[in-house]
Amino acid sequence: MGELTTNPRWDTETKDYPSQYARMIPGISAMPHLRVVSPTFAPTVDATPAPPVNANKDATRRTQGRTLFHQLLPQPTGDRFMLFQLVAADLSVLGVVCCAASLFSPAWGLPWACLPIFAVLVTLFGFSEGLYSYAGDPPSAAVAPVLARSTLFAIALVFIAAWDEVRPLAAFTIFASSLSGLVLWRWVRRFVRSRRRRETEARNILIIGGGPIARSIAQALRKDPLHGANVCGFVDDELPLSPAVLGRIADLDWLARAEFIDEVILALPGQPARTREAAEVAFRNHLDIRAVPDLPPGPWPDSGIDQIGEVPVITLHREPLPSAALFLKRLLDVTGGAFGLVLASPLMAIMALLIRLDSPGPVVYSAERTGVKGRRFRCYKFRSMVTNAEHLKEELRARNQRQGPIFKIEDDPRVTRIGRIIRRYSLDELPQLWSVLRGEMSLVGPRPHPIDEVNHYELQHYRRLDVKPGITGLWQITARDCPSFELSMHLDLTYIENWTLLLDLRILAGTVRVLFTPEGA
Repeated sequence: MGELTTNPRWDTETKDYPSQYARMIPGISAMPHLRVVSPTFAPTVDATPAPPVNANKDATRRTQGRTLFHQLLPQPTGDRFMLFQLVAADLSVLGVVCCAASLFSPAWGLPWACLPIFAVLVTLFGFSEGLYSYAGDPPSAAVAPVLARSTLFAIALVFIAAWDEVRPLAAFTIFASSLSGLVLWRWVRRFVRSRRRRETEARNILIIGGGPIARSIAQALRKDPLHGANVCGFVDDELPLSPAVLGRIADLDWLARAEFIDEVILALPGQPARTREAAEVAFRNHLDIRAVPDLPPGPWPDSGIDQIGEVPVITLHREPLPSAALFLKRLLDVTGGAFGLVLASPLMAIMALLIRLDSPGPVVYSAERTGVKGRRFRCYKFRSMVTNAEHLKEELRARNQRQGPIFKIEDDPRVTRIGRIIRRYSLDELPQLWSVLRGEMSLVGPRPHPIDEVNHYELQHYRRLDVKPGITGLWQITARDCPSFELSMHLDLTYIENWTLLLDLRILAGTVRVLFTPEGA
C-alpha cells in the first residue's frame, strides 16, 4: 500500500497523437497534437520530450517563490470550481447576516466599512484551518469547530482594530449570527446534495476483493442512501464466479466499460501485488480509486481517513472533472433548449397538424434509448414513419445500407410523406429539446442509439456512453451520409476526447449551416 501512495501515476496512456479524424473537428485542423481515440485499453508510452534545462530552473524558482504563500494559504486539492462556489457562498452568507444585523439595530452590527474585512478574514482563517482543503462536504462534526475558530479570530481582529467603533455586544452578536448562518447553510447544502443523490442515478462502484472486509463495505454502502452508491459486485481471483463475483482482476478492463463503473474500492489487505495490478487498470480506465489501508485497529479520528461503516478507506485517485466547463455546458443546454422550444413552438404546432392529417397515429413517437452510463430514457421525435415501423424493421434488415449495428436504408418504405420532409431538415428531432431541459440529453453529443443497436457494441464502443447523448454532433456535420459505423463511432469518440465548450459552439454553428443545406437524415 505504501508503494501505491508514493507512486500516484503509473506508466499509462500519456502520449498524444494526431487523430486521423481530427481534421473533421471545426477550428482545430491545424492543431499539432490531439489525444488519440484508441479502440483498445492498452497503455502507451510517454514520448513527450524533456523540457529544456532553463525551463526546469525557471520552474524551480517559481516553486520556491510560492512556498511561503502555500504555507500561509493551503491550496485546495479538490475541484477548484467547487472551491470558488464554497468561498462565494460563505462570503454571501456573511454579507447577508452582517447587513441584517446592522439594519435591525446599529448597536448589534459592525460599521459598514468593517463588513467586507470581517467576511474576508473569516474565509482566510478558514483556509488556514483547512476548511477548503477539499472542495466537498467534510464531516459535519469537523465543520462547526473550524467555523467557530475562524469566526472568533476574525471578529477578535476587527474588534481590536476598531475597538472605539465596535461595541462588545455587536462583536458577540456578529460572532453568534455569522457562525449560525455558516453552519445552517452548510447543513442545507448537505441536505440538498443528499436529496439530489437519491433522486439521480447512483454511482456504480466495483469492490476489488471478496473477503469479509469487502462484504462489510458493500453492506454499509447499500444501507446508507446518502452515499448514492450502487455496488455492482465484487472482483476476486480466488472466489468462484457468481452473480455477486463478476470476474477476476484480469477482467477489470472489460467490467469497467460493460458495467459503467465510476469507482473501484480496493479491499485486498495483505495482497500488494494484486492491489497494485487492480489500481493500475482502474487508473488507466479513468476511474476513482479508494483503498482499504493496512492500519492497526483504532478509530483514528484525526487521521483524515474516511470510513465506510467500520472500515477505514483512503482516496488514492479521484478523476478530475472540468466542473466549470460542464456547468457552462449545462447552462448552454438549458438556455438553448428553452429558447429553441419557444422559438420553434409555432412551427411545431404546424408540424403536429400536418402529421395528424397525413397518416393515422400519434403525433410524437417515443422509444427507449441508451443514455449516459447505459441509463435508459424516453427519446421523443415527431413521428415520421408508419405506426408499425418497428415490426417492419426486421423484415427490412437485409436491405440495411449501414455498416455495423446501425440500421439505415434509403427510400425507406416506412417513412410517410410529411416524414420525408421533416427528416430532410431534421425537424423531427425538435421534441428532443424537452429531453435537453430534463437533463437526459445535451444539445451537442453522440446521437442516442436504440437499445438493440447498443447490444451489438464491442467493448471499445462503450466509451461512447461516457457522456450525455446530443441532438447534434460531430458526425452530423461532417459525415452525415457516410454508411460506415466505425467512422461515426470514431468521430463520436474523437469528440469526447477533445471536448471543449468552444467545440460545442462550433458544432452548433455547423449544424445551422447543414440545416439550410439539407442532406437528409
